[in-house]
Amino acid sequence: MYTRKVLYVYLWLSHKTLGFPHNKMSLNPKTYISDLRIAVICSSNMNRSMEAHAFLAKKGFYVKSYGTGDKVKIPGSAVDKPNVYDFGVSYDEIYTDLLAKDQALYTQNGLLHTLDRNRRIKTHPERFQECGDKFDILITCEERVYDQVLEYMENKAPSDNSIVHVINIDIQDNLEEATIGAFLISDMCIMMAKSEDLDNDIDEVLHSFEEKCERPILHSIAFN
Repeated sequence: MYTRKVLYVYLWLSHKTLGFPHNKMSLNPKTYISDLRIAVICSSNMNRSMEAHAFLAKKGFYVKSYGTGDKVKIPGSAVDKPNVYDFGVSYDEIYTDLLAKDQALYTQNGLLHTLDRNRRIKTHPERFQECGDKFDILITCEERVYDQVLEYMENKAPSDNSIVHVINIDIQDNLEEATIGAFLISDMCIMMAKSEDLDNDIDEVLHSFEEKCERPILHSIAFN
């Protein structure tokens, strides 16, 4: 079982040792620690999926991240006044826009830090339903996103009918939970990467992980 104190110590050591890069992440395919092709998906490809993207990339996984929403929505000056952007608007542009609107507010709530992290990983938020890539593992960060991913996978034209495991672990959309969630997702991916036959072992692997993290895990099979 993971305690919050253990998670914080682990995360502090990981970030202290590894740090964040000053340039966009790029990995030589030969350095990947697993053949698994992984995508992490939240609603806006801003916080939870990007934190996990950064963490998994540091660990040496092949990983991409996406959102499933119609728009990128992030907190604004009031609960009923979010900042809304199209997918494809760059993290740089969003950063500049928030900086001009209220630097103090968006520094205090961590959004400028989040955007600075994001733009070091890739240029802009991406929408899952518009990507053409194939994956072995799709990890969603809330049940609503899980349902959207499954709906898209069931309705899209088939490619090669290879198996893709769609897995959900609920992560609250705030900076603290996104960091903890990234650790949990990383640990789950390491467990899956150790399997020599994941299609057969997946239920056992996820059951073991669910017992350790004490969070409910959803799993479905879809096809590329």
